Amino acid sequence: MNKKIAVFVSGGGTDLQSIIDAVVDKSLKADIVLVVGSKEGIYALERAKKAGIPTAVFSKKDYSSTEAMFDEIIALLKEKGAEYIVLAGYLTVLTPNIVHAFEKKIINIHPSLIPSYCGDGFYGMRVHRAVVENKEKFSGATVHYVDEGTDTGEIIAQVKVPVMEDDTPETLAARVLEAEHILLPETLKKLFNGQE
Repeated sequence: MNKKIAVFVSGGGTDLQSIIDAVVDKSLKADIVLVVGSKEGIYALERAKKAGIPTAVFSKKDYSSTEAMFDEIIALLKEKGAEYIVLAGYLTVLTPNIVHAFEKKIINIHPSLIPSYCGDGFYGMRVHRAVVENKEKFSGATVHYVDEGTDTGEIIAQVKVPVMEDDTPETLAARVLEAEHILLPETLKKLFNGQE
């Protein structure tokens, strides 16, 4: 049986595309039942539509609280039969209600080698800027389970990416993203394939 997953996105959706590609070529035994976007107009939603995957947009500004928004998301995920959530560049911090509703079933990819350069305030280009400024020799990407902390959940898999002497945050970001596109689907395959 294929695992039913929902993918949460906030931007261009290249990590989402890596999952879609693995589902389409049947190397990943999963069905994407829903793509949840944090705002309208992001390209990730276009990618989902092109692949025939249902989408929904939940924007924090439309709700009295983030918890209230996630209550609605939980209800929709249950309706769709989602068993797992994959955060693929999703920038809204999850609230305890959704973390508990999908305990040990929420998987995130973070663009550094956790426990370095993670936690509150470390996302996107901020991570890569800090790595370059501190003249680190390596960066990378981490796939981990989500708990109530920010980037504190159990690590599932990591990949190292060398930092070049002439790297800018942008060139490093591009190389880390390439590594993410391999690490994320490969990790999901290990988790889901062969699971009954």
